[in-house]
Amino acid sequence: MRRLLNLQPRRPLRLALFLAPVAAMLVTYLAFSDARLAENPQDRLLPAFSTMGDTLLRMAMEPDRRSGDLLFWLDTGVSLQRLALGVCLGALTALMLGVASGLIPLAGASLSPLLAIIAMVPPLAILPILLIAFGVGELAKVMLIAIGVAPFIARELEGRVRELPREQLIKAQTLGAGTWLTLWYVVLPQILPRLFDAVRLSLGAAWLFLIAAEAIASTEGLGYRIFLMRRYLAMDLILPYVAWMTGLAWFLDYALRALNRRLFPWYGAEAGR
Repeated sequence: MRRLLNLQPRRPLRLALFLAPVAAMLVTYLAFSDARLAENPQDRLLPAFSTMGDTLLRMAMEPDRRSGDLLFWLDTGVSLQRLALGVCLGALTALMLGVASGLIPLAGASLSPLLAIIAMVPPLAILPILLIAFGVGELAKVMLIAIGVAPFIARELEGRVRELPREQLIKAQTLGAGTWLTLWYVVLPQILPRLFDAVRLSLGAAWLFLIAAEAIASTEGLGYRIFLMRRYLAMDLILPYVAWMTGLAWFLDYALRALNRRLFPWYGAEAGR
């Protein structure tokens, strides 16, 4: 039936529908920026695109006078390294806890309530504890990200494990498979693609924890640079950094989706994607 809820946009229309709100936001920003700069050419709240481009180019191409580093690329590399380490550590921990809690009833009786409690603790509230326990070095920042994303991923995987058809587990045991063989050949192949999805959904929170940690205790990184420039109202640097971080987050999400489809093509077909 030709109803609004049944209409599926084709690729050109889908692209146009995506670009339209983006273009509207850019035009709106440009209009307000031009209006403010017309009244005060020194206004720093809504800098012109050309000003932001010049500032970003200087950060990316001109070495810092004190350290000799290209600060834009240094900040990007340091932040991505912290993010990757924290997310990988959190995902690995969550995989072990979530699978154990969902597959083994004895483990679930202990871990499931514990994960539910830990998931309620605001990770940013324990940042001072991490700084005291691990110092102001890299370990505290990585641990904050890992602790922040692990409970969410673990609870998601626990639920997915419990959704597996019980018949599969019974058939594996009937054929002589023990707990470890059932885990390796039945559970993990079906849970790993769900792990990729859970990691994708946790990336937004991981970026938040990264920025918070860098803002409080760091000397480089994207979050550190944003909060440092906030003191000087340097919106010509803050806005490009925010846009760059948004682009990085989108690219990581896209890369994980593509890798998931490549490694587990059956999962994409099953999900109708």
